[in-house]
Amino acid sequence: MRSGLLSVCCLFLFCGTVWAQATAQIAGTVRDESGAIIPGVEIKVTQTATGAVRTTLSNEEGRYVFANLALGPYMLEAKQPGFKSIIQTGIVLQVDSNLTIDVALKVGALGEQVTVEAGLTQVETRSTSVGTVVDNLRVAEMPLNGRNPIELVFLAGMASSPGNGAINTVRNYPTIVVSVAGGQGNGVSYMLDGTIYQDPYNNLALPIPFPDALQEFKVETSVLQPQYGFHSGATVNAVTKSGTNEFHGDLFEFLRNGVLNARDFFATQRDSLKRNQFGGVLGGPIVKDKLFFFGGYQGTVQRSDPAFNTGYVPTPAMLQGDFTTFASDTCQGRDKGKTLAVPFIGNRITPDRLNPVALNLAKTFPTPLDQCGTVKYGYVANQHEDLYVGRIDWTKSQKNSFFGRFSAGKLNVGSTFDGKNPLSINTYAIDDLDYQVLSGRVWKYVSARLQHRQCVPPFGQPHQHREAQ
Repeated sequence: MRSGLLSVCCLFLFCGTVWAQATAQIAGTVRDESGAIIPGVEIKVTQTATGAVRTTLSNEEGRYVFANLALGPYMLEAKQPGFKSIIQTGIVLQVDSNLTIDVALKVGALGEQVTVEAGLTQVETRSTSVGTVVDNLRVAEMPLNGRNPIELVFLAGMASSPGNGAINTVRNYPTIVVSVAGGQGNGVSYMLDGTIYQDPYNNLALPIPFPDALQEFKVETSVLQPQYGFHSGATVNAVTKSGTNEFHGDLFEFLRNGVLNARDFFATQRDSLKRNQFGGVLGGPIVKDKLFFFGGYQGTVQRSDPAFNTGYVPTPAMLQGDFTTFASDTCQGRDKGKTLAVPFIGNRITPDRLNPVALNLAKTFPTPLDQCGTVKYGYVANQHEDLYVGRIDWTKSQKNSFFGRFSAGKLNVGSTFDGKNPLSINTYAIDDLDYQVLSGRVWKYVSARLQHRQCVPPFGQPHQHREAQ
């Protein structure tokens, strides 16, 4: 019995950690014109995009609270007999926000109404951390080379790139390493829809949904709240988009091609980059005001073999044992010529002393561009990436709502070997699959003072499948 009770307690604690920061909250106090508190006032908030409605009554201290609200635009209404009703519009809830909206009712008939349309300035008064929200407008409109939203973390301030070092390797899904407030590159927690979303191998982010599928994210640092006890540097809290009462979607195609680029100054020819990023999203109602869906896909196909690297291979003269040109100032630099030691004379080696295996290997090298053995070569950079995201939201009633989300990233990167030049062998091919299945939630509201929360924890944690080829 005791162990069962502990299990239940652990489940609720876990659920609170998972879901608390994928939502937002509105709270405040209701007063009259003289500043006296007014208990029993009916407060209603409506999410204008989905029609979801929540109601509550102010308590004996005049306070009310709406916890665990979905993100998006809201309208707040307050009604009480003997007072004019008030409507507050322009409320936009962002990830992890805690808005305080105090209501001041004026004496009048119930049919009279006061509408406030000005937008609210959000000032954080409940959290000890320092945070910046990168909203949907910036996520969708900021130019991104590669369309990786993690690059937008640098807009939050105090973020820098520490360099990959040994953190980003072929053993993890390739991503961008970010250091916040002087922390380590792997000292940032990544959360998606309120649950941990990072690679357990090196604590870097798993593939974040592409910009068209991402609602917004918040970067928090400094004195983080207890629920962010995973890493000390910062927390990146991202939220996926969801469906609304209207159908919305888009199709996109982004192209980069070497024929549109100028030749690199040190390259012998124009680069051969061909990158196509394409896909689309669609969201809307299944049942109006109740059940919504959202889904999206992005594919990235890249082909490239730029000849930007410089190397040196044996020349025909060197393969015959003649190193005079290679050892001279012409190839070694002014006053830096070399002379082979005894028993070799005149910087020459008799051909029969050269290793036949090395001679056969030299036949696979590209033809040198000059008498010094200079060659230009590149690493083949071919890859194919697929990103998927799907989401279902169900508002069963004011007291019960459910949510589910599936996200996945599949990456296939070919070897850098071009099939001919052994100098192009740098890394082997990998096949990487990361996915997460997140279950729904159920909220039950008892009163304005006590709110009981139940949820179903994620039944699919981030999973990685990697295969070297």
